[in-house]
Amino acid sequence: MISQHSYFQQCLPAIQQLHIHTNFTKEQLLQKDFLIRQENELSMYYSPHNDYINPDAHIVIAGITPGWFQMKTAFKQCTSSLSQHHSLEEVLYETKKAASFSGTMRVNLIEMLDQCGISKAMGINSAAELFASQRDLLHTTSVLKYPVFYKGKNYTGHQPPIERSSLLSRYAFEVFPQELKEVTNPCLIVPLGKAVEQVLRKPACEPSLSRHTYLFGFPHPSGANGHRKRIFEEHLNEFTETVEKWAANRKS
Repeated sequence: MISQHSYFQQCLPAIQQLHIHTNFTKEQLLQKDFLIRQENELSMYYSPHNDYINPDAHIVIAGITPGWFQMKTAFKQCTSSLSQHHSLEEVLYETKKAASFSGTMRVNLIEMLDQCGISKAMGINSAAELFASQRDLLHTTSVLKYPVFYKGKNYTGHQPPIERSSLLSRYAFEVFPQELKEVTNPCLIVPLGKAVEQVLRKPACEPSLSRHTYLFGFPHPSGANGHRKRIFEEHLNEFTETVEKWAANRKS
């Protein structure tokens, strides 16, 4: 399902002009055709990998915002899929599948999800299958739907705080909760890091979103997060209990 907030059609002519074999540079992608909005030292650019929504998902994994690496991967897959004349929905699905939490972050994330017992709860061999053969069980997304950069670097969710920016607040507190409402099943929602958790705390109490189970306290899986392993190990029993309760409720 294509997101109602998608800029895809608007950006499609510029995407089609990108050469499929180009090793995309920031100069090619962080340019005016893909610029959604600037606000002081913040800039938000279009990337095609969060425009596909899986309404039938059972697990939702939410990051803060796509980084440059994910953006580059998304454009590579998007231009490749377009060149094969796939439908627009297929293009966006394939792009999401390729780019979501790609790289070492995905490796770390899969390992953490398996340790929490998610593969057992879902009846699969490994959480790696959620990114491959069992992709229909998963919806990946970001609090800030499109890549945000602060002073040209990946925005981390802290500087400036989301609530102090009208641009970031709109996406975090309006667009993001609306996207979660598109998912029909009572899901296990995994917020990656404190900034995502802070955004989710409020909508998690709303009747339409309180049916979901939230794995609060889950650290960001980035290799740059030096406290990741310690925080994860400290909360592992708590995560495991939450997953078990969610799995039991699914079966009842």
